[in-house]
Amino acid sequence: MQEKSTRTPNVERRAQMRARLIAAARAVFVEKGYADAGTPEIVRVAEATRGALYHHFEDKQALFRAVVEAEAAEVTQAIETASGAVEATQALAAGSHAFFTTMAVAGRAQILLVDGPAVLGAAEMDRIDAGGGRQSLLLGLQAAHPERSGAEIKALAIVLSAAFDRAALEVAQTDAQAAVFEAVLTGMLNTALTPG
Repeated sequence: MQEKSTRTPNVERRAQMRARLIAAARAVFVEKGYADAGTPEIVRVAEATRGALYHHFEDKQALFRAVVEAEAAEVTQAIETASGAVEATQALAAGSHAFFTTMAVAGRAQILLVDGPAVLGAAEMDRIDAGGGRQSLLLGLQAAHPERSGAEIKALAIVLSAAFDRAALEVAQTDAQAAVFEAVLTGMLNTALTPG
């Protein structure tokens, strides 16, 4: 009888290494900012080799993109989890609260709202957001107000998404309270969607 191997399969090892590199890069990017973060330090924190880094990522920018995408996915997941469990009109408030809660994670606002646009460009960050948090907001608005035109809801989602981002940045960089911004944005949302 042949003994079972206890070795981790290559695919799983590669996924684990990629995850370690992303986690290490996130820590270094948060501590130092993108410009001052070096790949030698990222490799050291990940307890990996430069070869492993460049096997998974073309360069520091590609690694940073992976960090940004992971952070954006966590925000989207938090919003979808919070808003999926309640009725459509309450989902917007639940999603708003989840957004501010998840954006309060140390370094997240810096990565997504400051370094992300500076490093990847506004168009790339818009692409990432359009398929994540903004898409969740758009779907929530459509579900809560099916009587509104698609163009109106899309425009409102874009404007509100920008307002949410700016508010999250203000909360992260100052002593501003997220609850104040949640109330203001909820008021804006209700006003914008009230039949005129």
